[in-house]
Amino acid sequence: MADPRRAAFINPGRDLAGGVDLARRAEALGYESVWVTHGSGRDSFVVLAAYGTATTRLRLGNGVVPIYPRHPVTMAQAALTLSEMTGGRFMLGVGVSHRASMEAMLGLSLREPLAVMREYVAVLRGAVGGTAAFDGRHYRVNWSLAVPERPPAPPIYLAALSRNMLELAGEIADGVVLWLCSPGYVRDVAVPALQRGRARAGKTLAGFEIVAAVPLAISDDAPAALTAFRAELSRYLTLPFYRAMLESSGLGKELAAFDKSGEVAEPLPRALGAVGAPEAGRSFVQAYRDAGVTLPAIRPITFPDAPWYRRTLEEASRW
Repeated sequence: MADPRRAAFINPGRDLAGGVDLARRAEALGYESVWVTHGSGRDSFVVLAAYGTATTRLRLGNGVVPIYPRHPVTMAQAALTLSEMTGGRFMLGVGVSHRASMEAMLGLSLREPLAVMREYVAVLRGAVGGTAAFDGRHYRVNWSLAVPERPPAPPIYLAALSRNMLELAGEIADGVVLWLCSPGYVRDVAVPALQRGRARAGKTLAGFEIVAAVPLAISDDAPAALTAFRAELSRYLTLPFYRAMLESSGLGKELAAFDKSGEVAEPLPRALGAVGAPEAGRSFVQAYRDAGVTLPAIRPITFPDAPWYRRTLEEASRW
């Protein structure tokens, strides 16, 4: 039986050099790719450039870059540059983000996300192909790449939570990036929605990448790791897109309890991650594979200075 594919999310914490060291280690451990979030942290393109310089085989993905602050041509230029720099190892992940991030933090308008994303990807595909000529409602572009030879065009993945965005990802993207989607939600909601989108494009799921971040903490101190995971989850439980997805996952009662008490109660952490013994982590990763995930991405809970972080990467490399 072929060795199962696996990826990892490695977000540097206090020290970028520490993240680079972990990327090297992930390559040595046989991980296929490493992924970096963007959000309110470091610029993921620059972090991946650092990872790419330190590695030779590892594929590199951002999961994901918000589309509203960055024009699709600007996104394409960064993507093509990083693809060239890493010998075609780069994968571009984009998403709409959240109103709290785009509107309250940046003063932008998160409007018509499905329509904007459809046009955005159309422009983006043209631009990474060397020429973008598009006249739509949200984007009007006439641009061409002024270099003698176009770098390799990266695959384009979409972040998706809702059925509608999942269908759109299946229709127009090369893959999807999932975060905090339980194995049950992947099996019962995400995969069928992706199949519907692929069917609209006259395609099947063959060759379509389903990346799911898998929160894990392999630790002898499970209570400490669980406390850290609860703290992480609390900020996502206030975001409407995540709340809608979690309600569709059958976790509405737990959301209501959080709203009342501010505490992240069971079974939310158990449904969304695995903490403790290696056997629990291995079973959780396998549940994602069984649900239809083609590339489980090990995401150690919190940041690299956590005592369980490196152990989690090491243990999961054998699953």
